[in-house]
Amino acid sequence: MPAFEYTALNAKGQQESGMLEADNARQVRQTLRDGKLTPLSVEQVEQKESSSGSRVKRAGKVKPADLALFTRQLATLTQSGSPLEEALAICAKQTEKKNLRHIISAVRSRVLEGHSLAGGLNQFPSVFPNMYRSTVSAGEESGHLDAVLERLADYTEDRQELQQKLSTALVYPVILITLSIAIVAGLLAFIVPQIVGVFEDMGQELPAMTQMIIALSDFIIDYGLHMLAIIIVAIIIFKRLVKIPKWEYRYHRLLLRLPGVKKMVRGLNTARFARTLSILASSGVPILNAMSISSRVIQNVPMRQAVEEAAVKVREGKAIHKTLEQSGYFPPMTIYLIASGENSGQLDEMLERAAIQQERETDSMMTGMLSIFEPMLILIMGGIVLTIVLSILMPILNLNQLVK
Repeated sequence: MPAFEYTALNAKGQQESGMLEADNARQVRQTLRDGKLTPLSVEQVEQKESSSGSRVKRAGKVKPADLALFTRQLATLTQSGSPLEEALAICAKQTEKKNLRHIISAVRSRVLEGHSLAGGLNQFPSVFPNMYRSTVSAGEESGHLDAVLERLADYTEDRQELQQKLSTALVYPVILITLSIAIVAGLLAFIVPQIVGVFEDMGQELPAMTQMIIALSDFIIDYGLHMLAIIIVAIIIFKRLVKIPKWEYRYHRLLLRLPGVKKMVRGLNTARFARTLSILASSGVPILNAMSISSRVIQNVPMRQAVEEAAVKVREGKAIHKTLEQSGYFPPMTIYLIASGENSGQLDEMLERAAIQQERETDSMMTGMLSIFEPMLILIMGGIVLTIVLSILMPILNLNQLVK
């Protein structure tokens, strides 16, 4: 039974919107009138979503946490024996997100019409990644959809947890840097000129440090807004520049060469690749297709291209671990575990171990870098503030000499 999204006026003249399932739009309007509502618009979900150029836009964005929760709920319900359409209906009722409820109802409508779950998910490629849809399709074809959804739920939860860790880890340094810059700029622009100006009026020579701070303060007052504008423009230009494929490739290749950064970039992308390939391989997706799909979760362009080239060589009969090793981008431990999996016939299990090992190593590396970065930042900003304070105190300490 198709789903319809409606907008109607209640008895108080206020607009209400929602979704109803019916055989046709006329039945929806009659249902609304029976409920003392005046229908303004009734639109079938599938038709609206499949209209050219509007599907991805109208689907809206779904947060990773909401997608992980939906996947876990669907996996739990299917494992308990609930029919797929009933499980989708329950998930739609339980979610508090309007756009996600809209998407689940549209998927359920497709399932009720006889399409597969993967076919319903294909309506929303911006919400359900290619890996997600391919895994569901493989689960349906193998007859083990419940088990595949369970693993997919674990994957989405782990990925959401990793993203949350990264976001949380970066919050404190960003706040600290922003506040430190604001405090120093405020001291130089407003406090230093008022205090040091008193000593300048005496006509005596000020200490070199004080003169340097005064010059810096004058520069910020005269050109501070210009510098801020230049920085903002530079950031905008940089963001647009890295969207150009040629410059994006150069930038990502640079990240793979920077000390300290390259290990973090390789670790994060390797963990995503290994985890995705493990899920797909264990779900019955052919290894060449699995590698092609897994390459799309890699954000670093050179590493993504390395996997795509490796897939071509694997098609020619070469081993996966040898083709990935030739690129030089993937950690030796990951290559070793993949080689062990190929030799033992347990590639999916070894890939999962590689993902777990790489995620732990990356997490430890990130924690270590932050543990060093935060104290260093505090010391640097403390040194800057101390320099400003000393530049103000030195004329005061030499006040008697300045008066003479």
